[in-house]
Amino acid sequence: MSTLIAIGAGIAVLAGIGAGIGIGIATSKATEAVARQPEAEGKIMKILLLGSALAEATAIYGFVIALFIIILLA
Repeated sequence: MSTLIAIGAGIAVLAGIGAGIGIGIATSKATEAVARQPEAEGKIMKILLLGSALAEATAIYGFVIALFIIILLA
């Protein structure tokens, strides 16, 4: 039974991979946008920070679910 718990927790933590990839892509696109239109840097950074926060929230949710699986089911 504890093997299944560990597998479930590992799968829940995989949400961090998607968040990392998403934040990396968003950062690269924001850098390109600022390079093309430096005068729009403020607006671009606001949108980038909002998107990064939302992507990071999904990683945190995955981590919390993994902790719940380990603590409550173990």
